[in-house]
Amino acid sequence: MTMPVMEPDLDSATLRAWARLVDEGPFSSLCWGERIAFDNPESLTLLGALAAWTDRVRLVTTVVIPQLHDPVMLAKALATGDLLADGRLTVGIGVGGRHEDYRAVGADPATQTMRQLADRVAVMRRVWAGENVTDATLPVGPPPVQSGGPELLVGTTGPKTLRHAAGWAAGLAGISLDLNTASQNELFDVARAAWREAGKPAPHLATSFWFAIGEGTAPREQVHHHLRRYMNWIPAEIVDAIAPTTGWAGTQDELRAVLGRFADIGTDEIHLIPTSTDMDQLRQVSEVVSDLS
Repeated sequence: MTMPVMEPDLDSATLRAWARLVDEGPFSSLCWGERIAFDNPESLTLLGALAAWTDRVRLVTTVVIPQLHDPVMLAKALATGDLLADGRLTVGIGVGGRHEDYRAVGADPATQTMRQLADRVAVMRRVWAGENVTDATLPVGPPPVQSGGPELLVGTTGPKTLRHAAGWAAGLAGISLDLNTASQNELFDVARAAWREAGKPAPHLATSFWFAIGEGTAPREQVHHHLRRYMNWIPAEIVDAIAPTTGWAGTQDELRAVLGRFADIGTDEIHLIPTSTDMDQLRQVSEVVSDLS
């Protein structure tokens, strides 16, 4: 389950209640994404809070963009998060899709490449290994709880990008816009082959989609409203055109069926993305997931 970080008018009580209900429920992971030129909470600060608010669930960034950060400071922040979470951190990383986020922090949009991403991963790995990368008196710490650092997932929907990440990632944290399981399985097959060719264990295969649960037309309208707000860098008429087929909207029974179809293609994990802060929707999804566990 993903935190509702892209919803408006958030406060600490809402975020804390959401995190604790997820932690107490049947979910395997608690996720959240990063944007800069938006009014969402800052991702690494939120990591510290989520580590304190939860005890069981795995914490997964979906995704952090290394090019928006100094790699040594990012490695330090993530190692601190892993320490606070007692080794429950998984780091999904990607290049991002918005130049405005790069510009907002003074980062060069020309670095929005997988090569630049891999270079920053290499620096973070060196920091987590205890190497003195800054020629300081002591190496940059703290050491992460997980040996070698948190598990890394690549956030992508492209086969070429996925192949590029096989050398450093443990798997995929993707997104499915139209919930087409045949297309999703084709991407999974690319990952399976790339990881096999790299001589690595089978990849962790995760994808995500926006959701709204309920009866009638209200859920689809909710998804549409969310996309209008979230996809604010895209012309509204384009968002309106894709909204009827983007994400998922329906009843509990329909959600069970959708999750079953993703399970059939070997999906290890679905990172559900809420389109509301409504706790009742979280409880309804929790009931569905409990039935499938």
